[in-house]
Amino acid sequence: MTVEGLLLAAGSGSRMGRPKALVRDDDGTAWLARSARTLLVGGCDAVTVVLGAGAEDAAQLVPPGPVTTVVADDWAEGMGASLRTGLGALAGSAGDVAVVSLVDLPDVGPEVVRRLLATAPGPAGLARAAYDGVPGHPVLLGRDHWSAILAEAAGDAGARSYLGRHDVVLVECGDLATGRDVDRPPAP
Repeated sequence: MTVEGLLLAAGSGSRMGRPKALVRDDDGTAWLARSARTLLVGGCDAVTVVLGAGAEDAAQLVPPGPVTTVVADDWAEGMGASLRTGLGALAGSAGDVAVVSLVDLPDVGPEVVRRLLATAPGPAGLARAAYDGVPGHPVLLGRDHWSAILAEAAGDAGARSYLGRHDVVLVECGDLATGRDVDRPPAP
């Protein structure tokens, strides 16, 4: 099975005060680089990073390896635009599944991706990480679903509506991470 990683990193990060693709930890680690490496180490064969706000600067943070970037020109529309751009870029790939993750999940590591992939039934599958029973990211999208998701992804909901109408395997990962996205800088 060929696994494509899809990292959504296009938003402006209005509550963060800058695009999240440009955020670094206190030790200087770029969230973008860490998130791409998480997908690769977790079992993705390649990663496509979707950029938008701050794309030129963010592209400099992409780690070496099988990582490519695409720019969602309509990134301000929300996550749906990023997801459409990313899945559109994967359409010509040999991928059987895509593991979709977000750049602002600093405690989600490769072990979450590995656990999610361990449930992957192939191109017909849908699965997502859950944290204490609450669905979150990353989300595994089998190739059979890409065109339908691409057609309806809109606004800031991404694939939420589509996933709500289909059987999705929830993979509990609360013992590995919180899965919480970080929207604001740490308090001084």
